[in-house]
Amino acid sequence: MRTQVLIVEAQENLGTLWQGFLERQGFDVALAGNQPDAIDMLQFDRWDVLVIDLMLPDASVLAISDFAGYKNPDISIIVVTANSFFSDGSIFDLWSNARGFMNQPIEPDDLAAVVDQCMRSTNCVRAVHSS
Repeated sequence: MRTQVLIVEAQENLGTLWQGFLERQGFDVALAGNQPDAIDMLQFDRWDVLVIDLMLPDASVLAISDFAGYKNPDISIIVVTANSFFSDGSIFDLWSNARGFMNQPIEPDDLAAVVDQCMRSTNCVRAVHSS
């Protein structure tokens, strides 16, 4: 069975870029652009990995990630952000399912590598800085 990845990203062009790249790497990927869509997708489908923008506008990223963990207790959460907030790794103390933290801009192949690592290991990827 292929890895099921849900991307929650408000910037449609960016989310679509990541989605297409991950699909070409063999992952099954869906894209949600806002909190209501993300919650709907999390409620009715099973996901292995949640890639979520920490600065999602008009949304509670914490609520989305908590719901993801409730519906899919083994889900791996990869947090992406253009902000330096949580760059100290404290996100891993707050979210038990956090497995990766990536600073934007993110190269699609770096994202694919972190998603793949999440599925191969329970070890956290503390930070990936793409250039």
